[in-house]
Amino acid sequence: MTGFLGAALSFPTVLFSFLLVVVVGYWLLVLTGVLDLGDDLDVDGGAGTFLAGLGLGGVPSAIIFSLLVAVAWFVSLAGTALLDGLGFGSGTRVLVSIGVLLAAAFCAWLVTRLVAIPLGRLFPAESDATRHAFVGRLCVVRTGTVTADFGQAEVTAPDGSSAVVQVRQPGEEKMPAGSSALIYDYDTEGEFFWVMPAGPAFDPLRHSAT
Repeated sequence: MTGFLGAALSFPTVLFSFLLVVVVGYWLLVLTGVLDLGDDLDVDGGAGTFLAGLGLGGVPSAIIFSLLVAVAWFVSLAGTALLDGLGFGSGTRVLVSIGVLLAAAFCAWLVTRLVAIPLGRLFPAESDATRHAFVGRLCVVRTGTVTADFGQAEVTAPDGSSAVVQVRQPGEEKMPAGSSALIYDYDTEGEFFWVMPAGPAFDPLRHSAT
């Protein structure tokens, strides 16, 4: 255990160890509904354009960043553990550690690129026309609540496929997770949908079951 902590807190692994803690904390907050994926769901945004230039486009940037950090951390940890057993001097150790850092970054890019290619098929790009097709449809809230600047919901497209989209409401109506909402507008600039609670008139089956 001591050897593992020593390797994880040694250069260059310590750089990725910090980022790995951030990534794990972020996904825990996402899973508990405290945070949502936000703009990372937009694979065509600024971050998506940058990642596309690296051959990592077509997948939400939060997923890509998480993969990059995880792979880089693992490779650098393995390299650091190997260096500890070779017994290099301090000067040579620094130079070789820089090489491990570069190797970890390259391996992270390579593995993430190989994973992003098939994974990108799960995140087809949506045009504005596709997004506007959701207007007028019912959705199911997937976050703990929906406010003026927070919320996600799952909506089913006419072809039967489903998507998790960003939703907002202008008021303070209670919309807990699992409740139905009606999409009534799309904000092109903010790239989210305006929703309102769906009463019995819009969703009689769900309301009759409660």
